[in-house]
Amino acid sequence: MSELIADARSAFKAVRISLAVSGVLALIAGVVLLVWPVKSAVIVTGIFASYLIIAGLVYAGLGIFSSSRGGWARIGHVVLGLLYVVAGVIAFANLGAAAATLAIVVVVFIGISWILDGVVSLTLLGSDSSRIWTFLYAVLSVIAGIYVLVNVLAAGIVLWIFLGISLLVLGVVQIVRAITLGRDAKTVSAALRGDAA
Repeated sequence: MSELIADARSAFKAVRISLAVSGVLALIAGVVLLVWPVKSAVIVTGIFASYLIIAGLVYAGLGIFSSSRGGWARIGHVVLGLLYVVAGVIAFANLGAAAATLAIVVVVFIGISWILDGVVSLTLLGSDSSRIWTFLYAVLSVIAGIYVLVNVLAAGIVLWIFLGISLLVLGVVQIVRAITLGRDAKTVSAALRGDAA
């Protein structure tokens, strides 16, 4: 039974540590997003540009060194790899402009996806049992999507602030969960000792 108690303690400890670490990281990320929004956007863009270059090199390598693939597949991998590398280098050349472009693309994508989601919901009205709620959701989704597309800059700022606040709140919640999980671990250990006696 003491082995079971030790296993339970180590499992709780591992979960507590992962909750605490993820909570602290989310909290720090939220503070950074809210305190330095432009710098954090540039950092995110730099990470994305690094990913593009690495993915491009991998694709190019697959095309060059993969003898089992056909000629068109190899050429496609090399071309795709070169496009990724070029995009990453262009992003690194002016991270500020790339960050703004990336933000605009993300916000426009969100606006378009909300409009499409609303239109798809409208097509489901005939087969949906909750027509009023579906109609309300569809109309709000289309209106929100149009608003986002018309006010891209304002929507981008609001989404960035919302992301920062969400990370702050989630970080605090994760840290509190890690603390309260310690109490739960003591309760479980005591219960297991009580069962053993």
